[in-house]
Amino acid sequence: MNILKEDQEVDRQCVGILGAGAIGAYLVMGLSEKYGDRLWVIADGERKKRLETEGLCINDKNYPLCVKTPYEAAGVDVLFVCVKYNALPAALKDIETVVGEHTVVVSLLNGIDSEEIIGARIGTERLVRALIRIASYREGNTIHFPLPSAPMGIFVGVDVPDSKSDPRVQQVSEVLSGSGLIYHLSDNILRDVWEKFSLNIARNLPQAILGVGVGAYDDSSYVKDLSEKLRDEVAAVARAKGIEIRGELPRSDAKPAQHYSTLQDLDAGRDTEIEMFSGALIRMGREVGVACPYNEVVYDLIKALEEKNKGKFDYV
Repeated sequence: MNILKEDQEVDRQCVGILGAGAIGAYLVMGLSEKYGDRLWVIADGERKKRLETEGLCINDKNYPLCVKTPYEAAGVDVLFVCVKYNALPAALKDIETVVGEHTVVVSLLNGIDSEEIIGARIGTERLVRALIRIASYREGNTIHFPLPSAPMGIFVGVDVPDSKSDPRVQQVSEVLSGSGLIYHLSDNILRDVWEKFSLNIARNLPQAILGVGVGAYDDSSYVKDLSEKLRDEVAAVARAKGIEIRGELPRSDAKPAQHYSTLQDLDAGRDTEIEMFSGALIRMGREVGVACPYNEVVYDLIKALEEKNKGKFDYV
């Protein structure tokens, strides 16, 4: 598959970012100096006007943005999809508009099935599978990224032997190299994606139900037990699909009071990404004949908390 135009210089590529939340901001922070006005944040309507006017404030520095509509960004060389999972169905039309003959698409959504959803619309031959491990927090309009450690960053690969030599992976590597962003070319991206998926389910969801910081996983044997049982269900589904993930949850370096994304969403009154986590696992478990009872209970609890946030019931 020939991704690059024959006369295209890699360092003259245009890079698109769809989604200007924390993940999009991480890419803006790392790629702005290298790509300048060839780094395009893709938006339209009022969101485009706001991003053009305000830019993004990252680590107390303001980054002006080159904002393009999907039609203006059509044919971009590499497109990073960074929208929230709940926004992905609505974003598919924009992705289809942006993607050209030589576009490589990298989905940095959490979860396990965004590549399949995008690939069903534009074809899987354009996709690079990826995951991102970053720590971030927001204060007002500022997004902060603490200094990352080596195991953090962006992991990319494709589901073929010798993934690192695949031209799609090489093209993404050229974009990220020399940018200041930490990235890794994976020899087994499916395993890596599933391990992050298991970590998200095991660490994101119990604390969100309890409304506590991540220190609860170390301080309470009951919270730890629930976390491990949720992860065991992920490992069982992965195994049924021919993917082996490592057995033990790594110890977290996060501060004990830190809230992960699901609890952040509940605290802010937003819908969570539970469909991407337990919802997707339950569906895949049914497909391969693996029951996920702990995830079914957690799914119901978080959906109920979303309803409570919306005022469907509150009888205190």
